[in-house]
Amino acid sequence: MLDTSREPAPASADSLPADTPAGLPADEPRGCLYALSQPPLMIFLTVIGLLFLLAALHDLYLL
Repeated sequence: MLDTSREPAPASADSLPADTPAGLPADEPRGCLYALSQPPLMIFLTVIGLLFLLAALHDLYLL
């Protein structure tokens, strides 16, 4: 049965992954700013942004 109590679950130091900071629970979801800090995503968004910029400049000056 699903535990729906409001009490925090006791977490031992052995159950946390090695890369988890001391103050951050292991099951806490990470937000959008964490996702945007990842280099592959930022490179992808930069390439897409440059393509939009090139398309806009092409429309403005060559059409």
